Amino acid sequence: MTRSSVQGDDTQEDAADASERAGVVREDGDNGVDDTADEGGGGIADDTADAAGGGTGSDGGKPEVVAARPRRRRRALRWTAVLLAAVLAGTAGAGYLYYEHLNANIKQDALNLGDNKVAAPTPNAAGQTPLNILVIGSDARDSEENQQLGGARETFGSTPLADVQMLVHLSADRSNMSVVSMPRDTLLEIPKCTDPDDGTVYPASEGRVMTNQSLGHGGPGCAVATWQELTGIHIDHFVMVDFAGVVSMADAVGGVPVCVDANIHSRDNEGHGSGLKLEKGTHPVKGEQALQWLRTRYGFEDGSDLARAKAQHMYLNSMVRVLRENATLSSPNRLRRLAEEATEALTVDPGLDSVKKLYDLSDELRKVKPERITMTTMPNRYVGARVEPTEDAEQLFRLVREDIALDGKDAKKKPDAEPEPPADPAAPDDELAVQVRNGTRTDELGTAPGRANAIAGLLVERGFTKAVADPSVLPSEDRTVIRYPSADLEGDARRVAKSLGVPASSVKRSTDVSGVTLVVGADWREGTAYKAPGSDNSTPESAQALNGADDSACMHVNPAFTWS
Repeated sequence: MTRSSVQGDDTQEDAADASERAGVVREDGDNGVDDTADEGGGGIADDTADAAGGGTGSDGGKPEVVAARPRRRRRALRWTAVLLAAVLAGTAGAGYLYYEHLNANIKQDALNLGDNKVAAPTPNAAGQTPLNILVIGSDARDSEENQQLGGARETFGSTPLADVQMLVHLSADRSNMSVVSMPRDTLLEIPKCTDPDDGTVYPASEGRVMTNQSLGHGGPGCAVATWQELTGIHIDHFVMVDFAGVVSMADAVGGVPVCVDANIHSRDNEGHGSGLKLEKGTHPVKGEQALQWLRTRYGFEDGSDLARAKAQHMYLNSMVRVLRENATLSSPNRLRRLAEEATEALTVDPGLDSVKKLYDLSDELRKVKPERITMTTMPNRYVGARVEPTEDAEQLFRLVREDIALDGKDAKKKPDAEPEPPADPAAPDDELAVQVRNGTRTDELGTAPGRANAIAGLLVERGFTKAVADPSVLPSEDRTVIRYPSADLEGDARRVAKSLGVPASSVKRSTDVSGVTLVVGADWREGTAYKAPGSDNSTPESAQALNGADDSACMHVNPAFTWS
């Protein structure tokens, strides 16, 4: 079987992608496209064991250097696949190979193209902070190889889409890791983004559009800005890879076991689909067949992007187990090959623009055991053929923001004590200017009238006599929040919070305000006594959590795509 023989026409996907790239797939636009059949028609061959090749021929005897490294470092290399299905594994292994050559392979782009920045989390009592990395899978058809793998020849060189988006959260104490996938069909607002290379300004979207369009608004930094806008989670880094990169690295790593509960051939009568063909049971997949698995929609469950995300989680968990349990990457030749493939496939932010930086990151990731890794999908509901976040999504985002493990094993941990305000605050209570804004608006309930005036009056009664309502801005906040612009005002902001019974975790530093600013959220629509949200720190069932150590998971095959 050749690539071209299984590529398929994918005319439905082409129509969908063409309209997405033009920026016209909006909440209110049907476009006449059946997106549930958008699976990608990448040509996938079965015998791809050495398709990616190995190295550049310029390494001249360097494998012996690898073989001389301590075994601890080899184990670290195997563990790096946790993040990107071995993207980082090869890169970390290259730290002591032809270093400068590999550094030159790595492409970089700006981290955040938006105007609104989310403050980094406050360190815990031990001075540790979590790490958040956005992993992006691009459908770019900007090379002959990507075009062959992704199909859709008429979209060659057009604006790419971020068809895979996963947020990897590494806890501050490095004891656990959480992964949150956002379906590519998610409707949301993309903020204004500015391309730092040429100054092009991409206006904020007019209404809600599909999240995968964010990549076309200046690059991966706009995807980061979009995630931060939606979730309120500070993102430290991004890593992006394309079709060819997934294939070459999956091939270099070797077979990863996946399971289907029936014979599957994900290809319809018109030739649409990934072409994945497997018999019932567990099979190792690698190279182009691994890409096939990762792109399949038709053949899994209900044929939606949600099923595809579930299959991706299974693959990643399985790869982590493979790399921990065997010596696949102890071979110098495999390390060299994977290092070459990984660095050529990567686009990263400036904070990860060298082999050394990527190795340091992978060294952090390897500290987490598979049983403390939790894969989830953003809770959502259908809006026509698209999806939107539900209330459970905010619960999931909050757990990540507050660095609470999604596997429930942090429930008995004693929470960190709230930090005390500085001993000498910048101003006495009666001299502190506080702006109060009404952010109680929700899509269902609208704005609760008079809340800014009511809470400003409450602050005046409690000694903050310069507190005033600011009616010029009507934001929308799920939770009451107190923002301050600079470190010298942090203590003042915390005193305001304490006077109202608002938890210290709701005090945030932000460059969007010029002074201490209280936004009354949808959680305080009435009354003068603030009732803190319940302390339910459980992961919503709708997030479909999958534990990294679970090797019993098996994808359900859509009955329409079985064979005998």
